[in-house]
Amino acid sequence: MSYELIALLMFASMMLMLMTGQRVFGAIGGIATIAALLLWGPGGSELPFSAVMKLMKWYPMLTLPMFIFMGFVLSESKIADDLYRMFHVWMGPVRGGLAIGTIGLMVLISAMNGLSVAGMAIGATIALPELLKRNYDKRMVTGVIQAGSSLGILVPPSVVLVLYAMIARQPVGQLWLAGVVPGLMMAVLFILYIYIRCKLQPELGPAIKSADADISKAEKYRLLLAGLLPIGIFASMMVPFLNGWTSLVESSAIGAMAAFVAAVLKRRMTWEVFENSLKQTLGVSCMFLWIVLAALGFGAVFDGLGAVKAIDGLFTEQLGLNPWVILILMQLSFILMGTFLDDTAMLVIVAPLYVPLVKALGFDLIWYGVLYTITTQIAYMTPPFGYNLFLMRAMAPPEIKLKDIYSSIIPFVMVMMLALTLVMVFPDLAMWLPNYVYGR
Repeated sequence: MSYELIALLMFASMMLMLMTGQRVFGAIGGIATIAALLLWGPGGSELPFSAVMKLMKWYPMLTLPMFIFMGFVLSESKIADDLYRMFHVWMGPVRGGLAIGTIGLMVLISAMNGLSVAGMAIGATIALPELLKRNYDKRMVTGVIQAGSSLGILVPPSVVLVLYAMIARQPVGQLWLAGVVPGLMMAVLFILYIYIRCKLQPELGPAIKSADADISKAEKYRLLLAGLLPIGIFASMMVPFLNGWTSLVESSAIGAMAAFVAAVLKRRMTWEVFENSLKQTLGVSCMFLWIVLAALGFGAVFDGLGAVKAIDGLFTEQLGLNPWVILILMQLSFILMGTFLDDTAMLVIVAPLYVPLVKALGFDLIWYGVLYTITTQIAYMTPPFGYNLFLMRAMAPPEIKLKDIYSSIIPFVMVMMLALTLVMVFPDLAMWLPNYVYGR
């Protein structure tokens, strides 16, 4: 059996296991282990050991539990709730203002947690009931929450970009900085769409009633200070890092400690909050570590088979495709896989194939990491089986039907496609900030 056929059989077996509902790390790591033992005998058992040692030596991985802990502390202690109350009071009088404020909330939640699921959970439990209660169009608000929550995997500290950095062997700090401008640009595009749409169709996002707006200036400023607290925590973490005063790991520890201290000072750090935050941090961190281990083992087998060179030769020599055409085909494959896989599964499946191919084609791997992330965001919301669609259905109230959720995301997907096109056509949108910071 040829090595190309073995690689194809491995890939097909892994996809089959994932489609049957197996755990991501079990499907990927299991196929890699079986293939290694069949190909190299007892020597194949060295692959997982090598993967473990490689992971243990990758110092930036220590940032993962720190940032996850920071996000869960801010969420469990209800500090994130203060953010929405702030946006509610300050943005409510504008048509579509609460929807615009929800996008702002999602950006800040992303900067606190780095996971799209966290943004979805907070948006669906805090923002959605308030928006519906104030007669916002149900299709508009479900689209807003889904689109805003997707920013969690692009705006730093993105956990997905940490995993990409590990697999692609690229600096985490540069990847995070590369995601800042595209992430904020996408948020601004969402806000512009909401504002213009509600200006043209006021019934979609009415301004809040005077009774809701009748709040004293002192209360407004108190809410502003409370809502700005998470921004201060984020600044305390990122400013020292961007100025070169601290390393990435040290900055993550500062962020985790600042969130903990803030919860203590606001008298919200109960034993229950602390225990829940630790348990969830441990669960999510262990899940990602197992997935990275499986991905490293799978990638090692693929490297040994020479599958990457075979695919490169197929596209560039046998088919004679232009590098940009190959890149676009890769992006389309992400959207297709995103209809039934989450971002982590997609990354560990295709990274062993795509990352070396992207490098061979002459593209920058930092820039490609941003493209991958944006495309994953689009795939999350693409019918018929987009990951966010079903998360939204599980969290939404009964009056919001699946057809409402499907139709709500169409304009936001179009906005995200525009953002993806802009980053592809103008790579400096992603590369300017890391080049500026690291080139000083």
